[in-house]
Amino acid sequence: MKRLKFIALSLLLITVNSCSKDENELPLLIEKSIFEHLANSMDYSYLTNALQKTNLDIVLSGEGNYTLYAPGNSAFIGFLMRQGYNSLEEVPTDELKQLLLNHVMVGKKRYRDFKSGYFQTAASSDVNDKPLYMYINQVNMRVTLNGNARIVQGNVMASNGIIHVVNAIIPIPSLVTFVLADPNLYNLGMALSRKDLTVDFPSILSTKNGSAPAPFTVFAPTNMAFIEGMNERQDEGLSYMDEPILNSTLNHHILGETNALSTDLSDNLILNTFGGEITANITGGATLTDGNARVSNIIALDIQANNGILHIIDKVILPFNNSQTLIRSNNLLQHFRPN
Repeated sequence: MKRLKFIALSLLLITVNSCSKDENELPLLIEKSIFEHLANSMDYSYLTNALQKTNLDIVLSGEGNYTLYAPGNSAFIGFLMRQGYNSLEEVPTDELKQLLLNHVMVGKKRYRDFKSGYFQTAASSDVNDKPLYMYINQVNMRVTLNGNARIVQGNVMASNGIIHVVNAIIPIPSLVTFVLADPNLYNLGMALSRKDLTVDFPSILSTKNGSAPAPFTVFAPTNMAFIEGMNERQDEGLSYMDEPILNSTLNHHILGETNALSTDLSDNLILNTFGGEITANITGGATLTDGNARVSNIIALDIQANNGILHIIDKVILPFNNSQTLIRSNNLLQHFRPN
Protein backbone atom coordinates (compact mmCIF):
# COMPACT_ATOMS: atom_id res chain seq x y z
CA MET A 1 0.00 0.00 0.00
CA LYS A 2 2.77 2.42 0.91
CA ARG A 3 4.50 1.65 -2.38
CA LEU A 4 1.28 2.30 -4.33
CA LYS A 5 0.85 5.66 -2.52
CA PHE A 6 4.45 6.56 -3.31
CA ILE A 7 3.98 5.74 -6.99
CA ALA A 8 0.73 7.75 -7.13
CA LEU A 9 2.37 10.74 -5.45
CA SER A 10 5.34 10.54 -7.83
CA LEU A 11 3.03 10.53 -10.86
CA LEU A 12 1.14 13.52 -9.44
CA LEU A 13 4.35 15.51 -8.96
CA ILE A 14 5.50 14.67 -12.48
CA THR A 15 2.14 15.84 -13.83
CA VAL A 16 2.23 19.11 -11.81
CA ASN A 17 5.81 19.82 -12.85
CA SER A 18 4.94 19.14 -16.49
CA CYS A 19 1.98 21.54 -16.33
CA SER A 20 4.05 24.20 -14.61
CA LYS A 21 6.71 23.96 -17.28
CA ASP A 22 4.13 24.22 -20.06
CA GLU A 23 2.46 27.21 -18.40
CA ASN A 24 5.79 29.02 -18.14
CA GLU A 25 6.59 28.43 -21.78
CA LEU A 26 3.15 29.16 -23.22
CA PRO A 27 3.31 32.98 -23.03
CA LEU A 28 6.54 32.87 -25.02
CA LEU A 29 4.65 31.16 -27.82
CA ILE A 30 1.66 33.50 -27.90
CA GLU A 31 3.28 36.77 -26.71
CA LYS A 32 2.29 39.70 -28.92
CA SER A 33 4.30 42.64 -30.17
CA ILE A 34 3.53 46.17 -28.98
CA PHE A 35 1.59 46.88 -32.17
CA GLU A 36 -0.36 43.63 -31.96
CA HIS A 37 -1.48 44.49 -28.44
CA LEU A 38 -2.83 47.83 -29.70
CA ALA A 39 -4.36 46.49 -32.90
CA ASN A 40 -6.33 43.88 -30.95
CA SER A 41 -8.02 46.49 -28.76
CA MET A 42 -10.78 48.86 -29.91
CA ASP A 43 -9.65 51.30 -27.21
CA TYR A 44 -6.57 52.12 -29.29
CA SER A 45 -8.02 52.35 -32.81
CA TYR A 46 -6.82 55.95 -33.23
CA LEU A 47 -3.31 55.07 -32.10
CA THR A 48 -3.31 51.98 -34.31
CA ASN A 49 -4.35 54.03 -37.35
CA ALA A 50 -1.78 56.72 -36.55
CA LEU A 51 1.02 54.16 -36.33
CA GLN A 52 -0.04 52.65 -39.66
CA LYS A 53 -0.24 56.07 -41.32
CA THR A 54 3.34 56.85 -40.28
CA ASN A 55 4.70 53.32 -40.88
CA LEU A 56 5.67 53.07 -37.22
CA ASP A 57 3.51 49.97 -36.97
CA ILE A 58 6.36 48.14 -38.70
CA VAL A 59 8.86 49.27 -36.06
CA LEU A 60 6.60 48.33 -33.16
CA SER A 61 5.80 44.97 -34.75
CA GLY A 62 9.39 43.90 -35.28
CA GLU A 63 12.37 43.07 -33.15
CA GLY A 64 13.71 45.55 -30.65
CA ASN A 65 13.15 46.75 -27.14
CA TYR A 66 10.90 49.77 -26.70
CA THR A 67 8.78 51.55 -24.14
CA LEU A 68 5.55 52.97 -25.56
CA TYR A 69 3.35 55.46 -23.73
CA ALA A 70 -0.01 54.64 -25.31
CA PRO A 71 -2.82 57.22 -25.43
CA GLY A 72 -6.32 55.81 -25.83
CA ASN A 73 -9.02 56.99 -28.19
CA SER A 74 -10.36 59.68 -25.86
CA ALA A 75 -6.87 61.20 -25.56
CA PHE A 76 -6.55 61.34 -29.35
CA ILE A 77 -10.01 62.82 -29.82
CA GLY A 78 -9.21 65.56 -27.30
CA PHE A 79 -5.94 66.30 -29.07
CA LEU A 80 -7.59 66.55 -32.49
CA MET A 81 -10.27 68.89 -31.17
CA ARG A 82 -7.76 71.19 -29.46
CA GLN A 83 -5.62 71.34 -32.61
CA GLY A 84 -8.61 72.07 -34.85
CA TYR A 85 -8.50 68.80 -36.82
CA ASN A 86 -11.68 67.00 -37.83
CA SER A 87 -9.94 63.66 -38.26
CA LEU A 88 -6.61 61.91 -37.97
CA GLU A 89 -6.20 62.10 -41.73
CA GLU A 90 -5.95 65.89 -41.55
CA VAL A 91 -2.83 65.78 -39.38
CA PRO A 92 0.31 66.15 -41.55
CA THR A 93 2.14 62.84 -41.61
CA ASP A 94 5.52 64.29 -40.56
CA GLU A 95 3.92 66.11 -37.64
CA LEU A 96 2.03 63.00 -36.58
CA LYS A 97 5.15 60.86 -36.78
CA GLN A 98 7.10 63.23 -34.52
CA LEU A 99 4.23 63.26 -32.06
CA LEU A 100 4.12 59.47 -31.94
CA LEU A 101 7.90 59.16 -31.59
CA ASN A 102 7.61 61.48 -28.60
CA HIS A 103 5.68 58.62 -26.96
CA VAL A 104 8.48 56.09 -27.54
CA MET A 105 11.71 55.41 -25.68
CA VAL A 106 14.38 52.92 -26.63
CA GLY A 107 14.71 50.22 -23.99
CA LYS A 108 12.23 48.66 -21.60
CA LYS A 109 11.22 50.81 -18.62
CA ARG A 110 9.10 49.10 -15.99
CA TYR A 111 6.77 51.17 -13.85
CA ARG A 112 8.72 50.41 -10.68
CA ASP A 113 11.87 51.83 -12.29
CA PHE A 114 10.55 55.32 -12.99
CA LYS A 115 12.48 58.15 -11.39
CA SER A 116 12.10 61.89 -11.77
CA GLY A 117 14.41 63.45 -14.35
CA TYR A 118 15.04 64.13 -18.02
CA PHE A 119 15.11 61.24 -20.48
CA GLN A 120 15.53 61.01 -24.26
CA THR A 121 12.66 59.99 -26.50
CA ALA A 122 12.71 58.64 -30.06
CA ALA A 123 11.56 62.03 -31.42
CA SER A 124 14.07 64.57 -32.74
CA SER A 125 14.29 68.33 -32.33
CA ASP A 126 13.41 70.68 -35.18
CA VAL A 127 16.58 72.57 -34.31
CA ASN A 128 19.25 69.95 -34.89
CA ASP A 129 17.67 66.49 -35.22
CA LYS A 130 19.06 65.52 -31.82
CA PRO A 131 16.75 63.48 -29.55
CA LEU A 132 14.07 65.39 -27.72
CA TYR A 133 13.94 65.02 -23.97
CA MET A 134 10.97 64.27 -21.76
CA TYR A 135 10.61 65.28 -18.13
CA ILE A 136 9.32 62.41 -16.03
CA ASN A 137 7.97 63.32 -12.61
CA GLN A 138 7.49 60.41 -10.22
CA VAL A 139 5.91 61.24 -6.87
CA ASN A 140 4.63 58.42 -4.65
CA MET A 141 4.51 56.10 -7.68
CA ARG A 142 2.36 58.58 -9.62
CA VAL A 143 4.12 59.21 -12.95
CA THR A 144 3.53 62.33 -15.07
CA LEU A 145 5.18 62.99 -18.44
CA ASN A 146 6.09 66.52 -19.60
CA GLY A 147 3.69 67.89 -17.01
CA ASN A 148 0.64 66.83 -19.01
CA ALA A 149 0.08 63.09 -19.42
CA ARG A 150 -0.19 60.61 -16.54
CA ILE A 151 0.34 56.86 -16.66
CA VAL A 152 -2.96 55.20 -15.70
CA GLN A 153 -2.00 51.59 -16.44
CA GLY A 154 1.51 50.22 -16.46
CA ASN A 155 3.53 47.19 -17.41
CA VAL A 156 1.65 45.69 -20.36
CA MET A 157 4.36 43.30 -21.49
CA ALA A 158 5.05 42.64 -25.18
CA SER A 159 7.55 40.59 -27.13
CA ASN A 160 9.46 43.71 -28.14
CA GLY A 161 9.02 45.95 -25.13
CA ILE A 162 6.48 47.32 -22.71
CA ILE A 163 3.37 49.51 -22.88
CA HIS A 164 2.24 52.10 -20.35
CA VAL A 165 -1.21 53.57 -20.92
CA VAL A 166 -1.43 57.39 -20.60
CA ASN A 167 -4.51 59.57 -20.20
CA ALA A 168 -3.43 62.33 -22.61
CA ILE A 169 -1.21 63.05 -25.59
CA ILE A 170 2.32 63.90 -24.43
CA PRO A 171 3.16 67.34 -25.87
CA ILE A 172 6.21 67.95 -28.01
CA PRO A 173 8.30 69.95 -25.53
CA SER A 174 9.13 73.60 -25.87
CA LEU A 175 11.45 75.19 -23.33
CA VAL A 176 8.40 76.36 -21.41
CA THR A 177 7.17 72.75 -21.21
CA PHE A 178 10.26 71.80 -19.20
CA VAL A 179 10.10 74.85 -16.93
CA LEU A 180 6.48 74.10 -16.03
CA ALA A 181 6.92 70.32 -15.76
CA ASP A 182 10.04 70.28 -13.58
CA PRO A 183 9.21 71.08 -9.93
CA ASN A 184 12.88 72.00 -9.41
CA LEU A 185 12.28 74.96 -11.75
CA TYR A 186 9.09 76.13 -10.06
CA ASN A 187 10.55 79.50 -9.01
CA LEU A 188 11.77 80.16 -12.54
CA GLY A 189 8.27 79.49 -13.85
CA MET A 190 6.85 81.90 -11.27
CA ALA A 191 9.38 84.57 -12.25
CA LEU A 192 8.77 84.21 -15.99
CA SER A 193 5.01 84.50 -15.57
CA ARG A 194 4.81 87.34 -13.05
CA LYS A 195 1.82 89.40 -14.13
CA ASP A 196 3.43 92.84 -13.89
CA LEU A 197 6.25 91.99 -16.32
CA THR A 198 6.24 94.11 -19.45
CA VAL A 199 7.25 91.07 -21.52
CA ASP A 200 5.34 87.82 -21.97
CA PHE A 201 8.28 85.46 -21.47
CA PRO A 202 6.25 82.21 -21.63
CA SER A 203 4.82 83.13 -25.03
CA ILE A 204 8.22 84.18 -26.34
CA LEU A 205 9.96 81.03 -25.13
CA SER A 206 7.22 78.99 -26.81
CA THR A 207 8.12 80.44 -30.22
CA LYS A 208 8.54 77.63 -32.74
CA ASN A 209 11.90 77.00 -34.31
CA GLY A 210 12.25 78.90 -37.57
CA SER A 211 10.58 82.05 -36.23
CA ALA A 212 12.80 84.71 -34.64
CA PRO A 213 14.01 84.93 -31.95
CA ALA A 214 13.96 81.10 -31.72
CA PRO A 215 15.83 78.89 -31.18
CA PHE A 216 16.86 79.78 -27.65
CA THR A 217 19.47 78.73 -25.14
CA VAL A 218 18.12 79.05 -21.60
CA PHE A 219 20.20 78.83 -18.44
CA ALA A 220 17.63 77.78 -15.87
CA PRO A 221 18.29 78.47 -12.16
CA THR A 222 17.03 75.92 -9.65
CA ASN A 223 14.61 76.79 -6.88
CA MET A 224 17.46 76.99 -4.38
CA ALA A 225 19.38 79.27 -6.74
CA PHE A 226 16.47 81.72 -6.66
CA ILE A 227 16.20 81.55 -2.89
CA GLU A 228 19.91 82.26 -2.48
CA GLY A 229 19.71 85.03 -5.07
CA MET A 230 16.84 86.70 -3.22
CA ASN A 231 18.81 86.47 0.03
CA GLU A 232 21.86 87.92 -1.67
CA ARG A 233 19.85 90.89 -2.94
CA GLN A 234 17.97 91.11 0.38
CA ASP A 235 14.63 90.79 -1.44
CA GLU A 236 11.77 89.29 0.53
CA GLY A 237 10.77 87.17 -2.45
CA LEU A 238 10.19 87.15 -6.20
CA SER A 239 7.02 89.20 -5.90
CA TYR A 240 9.01 91.99 -4.21
CA MET A 241 11.76 92.33 -6.81
CA ASP A 242 11.41 95.52 -8.85
CA GLU A 243 10.04 94.82 -12.30
CA PRO A 244 12.99 96.33 -14.24
CA ILE A 245 15.45 94.29 -12.16
CA LEU A 246 13.49 91.08 -12.68
CA ASN A 247 13.18 91.75 -16.43
CA SER A 248 16.90 92.34 -16.71
CA THR A 249 17.70 89.29 -14.57
CA LEU A 250 15.57 86.96 -16.68
CA ASN A 251 17.05 88.32 -19.90
CA HIS A 252 20.54 87.50 -18.61
CA HIS A 253 19.53 83.83 -18.74
CA ILE A 254 18.44 83.77 -22.40
CA LEU A 255 20.37 83.59 -25.66
CA GLY A 256 18.36 84.20 -28.82
CA GLU A 257 18.70 82.58 -32.24
CA THR A 258 21.15 79.98 -30.97
CA ASN A 259 20.99 76.42 -29.62
CA ALA A 260 24.26 76.34 -27.69
CA LEU A 261 25.23 72.79 -26.77
CA SER A 262 27.77 72.16 -24.04
CA THR A 263 30.25 71.24 -26.78
CA ASP A 264 29.91 74.78 -28.15
CA LEU A 265 31.21 76.29 -24.91
CA SER A 266 34.86 77.06 -24.28
CA ASP A 267 37.02 78.96 -21.79
CA ASN A 268 36.54 82.74 -21.72
CA LEU A 269 33.71 82.53 -24.24
CA ILE A 270 31.58 85.70 -24.25
CA LEU A 271 27.87 84.96 -24.50
CA ASN A 272 25.59 87.80 -25.56
CA THR A 273 22.37 87.25 -23.65
CA PHE A 274 19.36 89.51 -24.11
CA GLY A 275 20.35 91.21 -20.87
CA GLY A 276 24.05 91.66 -21.54
CA GLU A 277 27.33 89.76 -21.65
CA ILE A 278 28.22 86.78 -19.50
CA THR A 279 31.32 84.58 -19.75
CA ALA A 280 31.41 80.80 -20.12
CA ASN A 281 34.27 78.57 -18.98
CA ILE A 282 34.66 74.80 -19.12
CA THR A 283 37.91 74.02 -17.27
CA GLY A 284 37.03 72.17 -14.08
CA GLY A 285 33.37 72.00 -15.14
CA ALA A 286 31.07 74.26 -17.16
CA THR A 287 30.41 77.62 -15.49
CA LEU A 288 28.97 81.05 -16.24
CA THR A 289 30.34 84.29 -14.80
CA ASP A 290 28.16 87.40 -14.71
CA GLY A 291 29.18 91.06 -14.66
CA ASN A 292 29.42 90.97 -10.88
CA ALA A 293 32.07 88.19 -11.04
CA ARG A 294 29.55 85.73 -9.59
CA VAL A 295 30.04 82.18 -10.87
CA SER A 296 27.18 79.80 -11.67
CA ASN A 297 27.85 76.10 -12.14
CA ILE A 298 25.99 74.35 -14.96
CA ILE A 299 24.72 71.25 -13.19
CA ALA A 300 22.63 69.70 -15.99
CA LEU A 301 23.57 70.02 -19.64
CA ASP A 302 21.98 69.74 -23.07
CA ILE A 303 18.31 69.18 -22.31
CA GLN A 304 16.97 69.48 -25.84
CA ALA A 305 13.53 70.96 -26.55
CA ASN A 306 11.92 71.49 -29.92
CA ASN A 307 12.74 75.21 -29.99
CA GLY A 308 16.01 75.37 -28.10
CA ILE A 309 18.09 73.90 -25.34
CA LEU A 310 18.05 74.08 -21.55
CA HIS A 311 21.00 74.05 -19.16
CA ILE A 312 20.29 74.03 -15.42
CA ILE A 313 22.45 76.26 -13.19
CA ASP A 314 22.91 76.54 -9.43
CA LYS A 315 23.05 80.35 -9.13
CA VAL A 316 20.93 83.15 -10.55
CA ILE A 317 22.76 85.40 -13.02
CA LEU A 318 22.32 88.97 -11.80
CA PRO A 319 22.63 92.15 -13.90
CA PHE A 320 25.27 94.77 -13.23
CA ASN A 321 24.56 96.96 -10.25
CA ASN A 322 24.13 100.18 -12.15
CA SER A 323 21.21 101.92 -13.86
CA GLN A 324 22.93 102.15 -17.27
CA THR A 325 22.91 98.39 -17.67
CA LEU A 326 19.25 98.22 -16.73
CA ILE A 327 18.36 100.87 -19.31
CA ARG A 328 20.33 99.00 -21.97
CA SER A 329 18.62 95.75 -21.04
CA ASN A 330 15.17 97.31 -21.14
CA ASN A 331 15.90 98.62 -24.62
CA LEU A 332 16.73 95.09 -25.70
CA LEU A 333 13.40 93.97 -24.31
CA GLN A 334 11.64 96.03 -26.98
CA HIS A 335 12.62 93.23 -29.34
CA PHE A 336 10.21 90.96 -27.46
CA ARG A 337 7.22 93.24 -27.21
CA PRO A 338 4.18 91.73 -28.96
CA ASN A 339 2.60 93.65 -31.82
